[in-house]
Amino acid sequence: AVVGMVAAAAIRIGKRALHNGVMVGISAGAFLAIFVAHVPFPFIVLGAGLVGLIGGLVRPELFMLPEGHAESGDTAIRDDGLAASHVQASAGRALRVLLVGLALWTLPLVAISLAPGSPDVLSQQAVFFSQAAMVTFGGAYAVLAYINQAAVQQFGWLLPGQMIAGLGLAESTPGPLIMVTEFVGFVGAFRNPGGLDPVVAGILGATVATWATFAPCFLWIFLGAPYIERLRGNRALTATLSGITAAVVGVVMNLAVTFGIQTMFDRVRTVEVLGGPVPLPSLGSLDPFAVAVAIASFVALWRFRLNILWVVGASALAGLIKVLAA
Repeated sequence: AVVGMVAAAAIRIGKRALHNGVMVGISAGAFLAIFVAHVPFPFIVLGAGLVGLIGGLVRPELFMLPEGHAESGDTAIRDDGLAASHVQASAGRALRVLLVGLALWTLPLVAISLAPGSPDVLSQQAVFFSQAAMVTFGGAYAVLAYINQAAVQQFGWLLPGQMIAGLGLAESTPGPLIMVTEFVGFVGAFRNPGGLDPVVAGILGATVATWATFAPCFLWIFLGAPYIERLRGNRALTATLSGITAAVVGVVMNLAVTFGIQTMFDRVRTVEVLGGPVPLPSLGSLDPFAVAVAIASFVALWRFRLNILWVVGASALAGLIKVLAA
């Protein structure tokens, strides 16, 4: 089911973002960069943004929103009556917000990481999830590709199957999808507790991951809100974000392919490409049941627009029946 969900999300974003061949090329390049070359997500975002910025100067028509999606000249939220000093843009206000926000963001993480007996994994998670919170372009699915790359391949906090289970859990429970970070934090610290009880370490890991994911968001909102209206209609910014959004499609598709290989094939080997491992499934180990569930989930979400909870529930029931019938 998770594979179908991610594939549907990638296509949904792609329909809005890939409106010409250049955007498709950026998306394909991002897919190859993360899947084959294992380029970290932040560098993909940076590269796509630079391509969009430069492309917007050279061929602006290719990097602007298509007709019908362009921004109007009207102000989205009129600020005629917002005369209070605390909501007006100023260097002093920005500095105060920045200092308070950074303190609220970092001090709790430092305190937990430096506490006696605290395992190294907590400091790793504090740094990583703070970093992830700064490059969350493209929504939860794009960030999940980055988290999967780091948590499974780089740090080894989770096994591939655990990451898929975490995404399925996040899809089927209340709250935003990005709460899968809490699952990653818990399992990562639970499996690497150091001198702590595994459950205690897991709870601390979940706390660190959640705080590092959400605290920076409030900082960006309060810091940038007074400048939002000034940025509306900025063609350079629009072109930059167009490039990033196109790259996000490739990143999300990478997540779908990675999860698909892990769930649909019983045997997967790795081959070295550009100095890094690339998964290569054995076609003879294809699991028809997993393929059928993935396709059915995709069709249910994309064609019939069913509620995702029904799709997850039906997929879980199908899996249970398969196990009981075996």
